[in-house]
Amino acid sequence: MHPRALSILDFTYPLPEDRIAQEPLADRDASRLLVARHGVLTDLHFRDLPAQLPADALLVLNDTRVVNARLEFRRSTGARIEVLCLEPWRGRPVEQAFAERGSSDWNAFVGNAKRWKEGEELQLEAGDGQVVLRVNRAGAEHVRFNWEPAGLTFAEVLEKVGHVPLPPYMKRPDTAADQLRYNTVFAQHQGSVAAPTASLHFSKAVLAELKAKGIASTALTLHVGAGTFLPVKSSTMDEHVMHREQVRVPLTALETLADRSGKGPVVPVGTTALRTLESIYWHGVMLLEERAAVEMDIDQWEPYRERTHALPDEQAALKAVIQHLRTTGAERLTGSTRLLIAPGYKFHFADALITNFHQPQSTLLLLVAAFLGPDWKRVYQHAVNNNYRFLSYGDGSLLWRS
Repeated sequence: MHPRALSILDFTYPLPEDRIAQEPLADRDASRLLVARHGVLTDLHFRDLPAQLPADALLVLNDTRVVNARLEFRRSTGARIEVLCLEPWRGRPVEQAFAERGSSDWNAFVGNAKRWKEGEELQLEAGDGQVVLRVNRAGAEHVRFNWEPAGLTFAEVLEKVGHVPLPPYMKRPDTAADQLRYNTVFAQHQGSVAAPTASLHFSKAVLAELKAKGIASTALTLHVGAGTFLPVKSSTMDEHVMHREQVRVPLTALETLADRSGKGPVVPVGTTALRTLESIYWHGVMLLEERAAVEMDIDQWEPYRERTHALPDEQAALKAVIQHLRTTGAERLTGSTRLLIAPGYKFHFADALITNFHQPQSTLLLLVAAFLGPDWKRVYQHAVNNNYRFLSYGDGSLLWRS
């Protein structure tokens, strides 16, 4: 069946409300780890991960950092208006938007929008008025911020007045602990409004043990958007529009991938890292087909296009991307992706996937179903039956591709 014809209703499972983790565990690596390999399910803990990977494995990490993108304003009437920054207006690079001083335009979700009158300016203060942030609505999803002191960057302003953008199924306010725990220990580049949750389990001790075993790692960046939490509301996937997320991949990471031919397994950490790897392949295909723009721009249906020629292998696609960067003098691949991975998709890089347990009827569950095949149902039923914790602060899994 073509992915366009898939019904999301076929990708669901019963998830009791009390299985949705509301808080992180005291220790990152104390979370449980369900290993699925060759039809065998094994219950472990995340600190056991190094023993489950061969010494010649390559971990691919997403080093994005979550920003305090949720802002709570009050009208003079006392009505609460929530503004969640989604992405820079008109697709500006996130690095540019966070470095802006004095003002910045964003695409945003506005909660309680009906009470926010057109032309009405809202204001937030921090540090007894030392930082003042104002916002106006410039359109349905377009907001314009300005602030004082104007010498502060937007990133610095958010750090002072914003909140951690916890997902809606965590039915509680954010706390000081979330500032630390809703980011990974290797987070580097600001830009996400949701965490790459599979990476939250990694502690410095686990990373040190992986390194001591000789397991290599490389990092790329996909800035996770709030669209990752959007449920699929259409009857078939043909009507669902995937959210766009910005991607940054260093040339050195691409060269590391190219050097993996004939070597050990490639293991992306999280669906975001996996989608980035696959997007790199399709960018290479588009370069070889002479259809690629200067920056990577992968549509959700790119893998499912009808072609009259055979697709290149992974190494040929990678070589095209690397050669393009070297020719243009770029040190990293930049762009965006809206790639949809659903049953029927052929994976090009990943041999195994480290990921959390995802929401019923979500595109992330579609990805897992594509990776595992029909066995995904048994894996999730096992997790439910054995009291695993689900979603962002929940437990993890190591899934070997079927």
